[in-house]
Amino acid sequence: MELLVLGGTAFLGREIARTALARGHRVTCAARGSSAPPDGAAFVRVDRDEEDGLAPLAGRRWDGVIDVARQPGHVRRAVRDVGADHRVLVSSGNAYADFSSIEQSEDAATLPPLEADTMASDEDYGAAKVACEQAVLAAGPAAVVRSGLIAGPGDWSGRTGYWPWRLAHPVGPEVVVPDELDFPCAMVDVRDLAVWIVDLAERQVEGVFNATGPTTDLGSVLDVAARVAGSAATPRRVPVERLRELGIGHWMGPASLPLWIDDPKWRGFATLDTRRARAEGLVTRPLEDTLADTLAWEETRTEPRRCGLTDDEERRVLAAL
Repeated sequence: MELLVLGGTAFLGREIARTALARGHRVTCAARGSSAPPDGAAFVRVDRDEEDGLAPLAGRRWDGVIDVARQPGHVRRAVRDVGADHRVLVSSGNAYADFSSIEQSEDAATLPPLEADTMASDEDYGAAKVACEQAVLAAGPAAVVRSGLIAGPGDWSGRTGYWPWRLAHPVGPEVVVPDELDFPCAMVDVRDLAVWIVDLAERQVEGVFNATGPTTDLGSVLDVAARVAGSAATPRRVPVERLRELGIGHWMGPASLPLWIDDPKWRGFATLDTRRARAEGLVTRPLEDTLADTLAWEETRTEPRRCGLTDDEERRVLAAL
């Protein structure tokens, strides 16, 4: 099939393109060009911020278009200007309006769609994804994939790689962890997600699907991370109040502890009910395989991790306890 990947040069988009090529499809990646597409893919440079930014794709119709965009204007212009028999939009669990319960289904309430074409800030992300979904679903046959946390080699954020990396490189006999080891966790390996997305495009499946791995908890993730790291370091559980006093945040960002959120209203954020996706063929590999491969990639990364504690921050917290 002739497959267009809008944004097929980084992390998930790149893995989608690579997977489609391996399955014998003719793949074109359309992006700004800040990263190179996989070998074997055609490349078209586009600027989706421009009203006519997709003009280089005019005059062609694709068997399938896969879009990973987050800006509603990008998606609205894509459905207007790019012809396709079927579309897959990679959306996000952030589209949901409430995260106080775990494993909500696709029928749960979503945020109101963002009316603007561009997010004013990252706080608009969920509403922007809802607007993207609406644009794609209104355009014709389409699948919307509300993904959970995407894990695996290439996770630039470091959220899935931090714990195996920290346990592999402790600054002493203990590793700082939040004292909420029952916090619900889930993640989907980028390679599994890419395979399933290409499969949806091949079969022209329609509908809205949650996509992530099985629900577990932070303590179990730490156990697996320690195992793949071959670490004997002991988790030092720190109460939430003490972490706040020491200026340690949650989930992502500088001086933070990933895969955990210090707010009961967000307790179910990382989890999703994936029964519909699994009935449609989603298969996810064991967490141990994902974390082992992510650790191997973390050992080679050249850009700073965007979450977790640096060695100096880890020492500061431990010294304060």
